[in-house]
Amino acid sequence: MAHRLKKEKDYRYIEVGEGTPIIVLHGLMGGLSNFDAVTNYFSEKGYKVIIPELPIYTMSLLKTNVKSFAKYLHDFIEYKGFEDVILLGNSLGGHIGLYHTKLYPKKVRALIITGSSGLYESAMGGGYTKRGDYEVIKKKAQDVFYDPAVATKTIVDEVYETVNDRNKLIKTLAIAKSAIRHNMAKDLPNMKLPVCIIWGKNDTVTPPEVATEFNELLPNSELFWIDKCGHAAMMEHPEEFNTILNDWLIDKNI
Repeated sequence: MAHRLKKEKDYRYIEVGEGTPIIVLHGLMGGLSNFDAVTNYFSEKGYKVIIPELPIYTMSLLKTNVKSFAKYLHDFIEYKGFEDVILLGNSLGGHIGLYHTKLYPKKVRALIITGSSGLYESAMGGGYTKRGDYEVIKKKAQDVFYDPAVATKTIVDEVYETVNDRNKLIKTLAIAKSAIRHNMAKDLPNMKLPVCIIWGKNDTVTPPEVATEFNELLPNSELFWIDKCGHAAMMEHPEEFNTILNDWLIDKNI
């Protein structure tokens, strides 16, 4: 199901369903459609699912960093008039959710991270010296997933276009450096809110030990593994991802 993109003020976002807001945060190379299964499932479960387009390539280079994106998210939440949100983030989106929670803890009711940066990520913006070679980029896109077939031609084409756009590549590299600079290890023990960690056992971008470390550092977290799964669990195993998350939300009465 294709969802209509709303355009209001400086924001572009998808909004489906009614109820407690779940704000979904996409990754560096991730599109809003990556969360179609999440959107369709939870919008039928009494939640309002909102996916804002993050300004990854539209902010000035000086503001192209995790902290600025977290502030942008805060402004969006204020604009929508939400008070008590659930944040769900994949990859860079998880990192933005974590940093937003650090800055504005009273706004966030619960946090879900999957394949999140914030502690360690393998070459999130690097390795594009052969960016003109389509087959090299195709292989990099496939390596994100356990099953390379998940990297459809559409996904590969989007990555190829991004890394061959000089402006976008410069910003991609800036974000990768920012992700390292904004390491969350010292902040996580202070985050007392409930956190659900859903991780692919075969993630090569943010390997399994990253999930284990998140779980050890966060005082109120639970870690769930998905087998035969890479960096984007909600895409590779959408039914299992949704079941895990739904059961967790029920258990926590969220």
